[in-house]
Amino acid sequence: MTSAPQFSSNGFAPFLETLADAASKAIMPHFRQGFAVDNKFETGFDPVTIADRNGETAMRTLINETYPDHGILGEEHGPEKLDADNVWVLDPIDGTRAFITGLPTWGTLIGLRTAGKPSLGMMVQPYIGERFAGDCKAAWYHGPLGTRPLKSRSCNALKDATIFTTTPALFTPAERSAFDRIEAAVQLSRYGTDCYAYCMVAAGHADAVIETGLQAYDIVALVPIIEGAGGVVTTWTGGSPAEGGQILASGDPRLHDLLLRDLAKAAV
Repeated sequence: MTSAPQFSSNGFAPFLETLADAASKAIMPHFRQGFAVDNKFETGFDPVTIADRNGETAMRTLINETYPDHGILGEEHGPEKLDADNVWVLDPIDGTRAFITGLPTWGTLIGLRTAGKPSLGMMVQPYIGERFAGDCKAAWYHGPLGTRPLKSRSCNALKDATIFTTTPALFTPAERSAFDRIEAAVQLSRYGTDCYAYCMVAAGHADAVIETGLQAYDIVALVPIIEGAGGVVTTWTGGSPAEGGQILASGDPRLHDLLLRDLAKAAV
């Protein structure tokens, strides 16, 4: 894939492309091809496939070869050297449910946490051929529409906002009550878009993502993209999103403040 512009402020940015290529090569032979789906849970359903495992293995191998002093936190194969100053945070397929049902709304998340803070991230969708990346200061898109900077859009009123969540079924009763109040006030809400929701906020096509129960590997890669495009990502209490949890991502900081007022009532 043609390399997109790199961020001069982060020396590890070119390595995102290398990791993205390796993960895509490992994952794409399995998409829409028929494969076994394992369930991580004894009760409930949390799917994982050979594509998830192979994608993460490919990225881990490159990290260990290229930056042996770096740490790794991956969804499928656990932690390595989490006390390192630089820790790669990997989700080979964010949206495995979409992947196993043939929908192209999944993506590979590649994040870097430096001194505990998200510093660099990329979302890769190899089937469509799109990459979204950021370093908290700038963000870009590369894909079928060319190469362009990402810029979130202005929105300072709930009545004008478009919001995303995976599904309201994931919320606790208190969380659901807060979300329902927001959903009733906004212009449009959409469900089930996984990591694409955050990238659409960064690209200026939507305004916010409201989620709960996230792990670090679900969000670290997306924070630098949103922030690089001019948005903001925090927990529902306004804290750091670096460890996941209840997450709010907004394209306009003014909207973010409005949403936090309602979400704080259900924050933990």
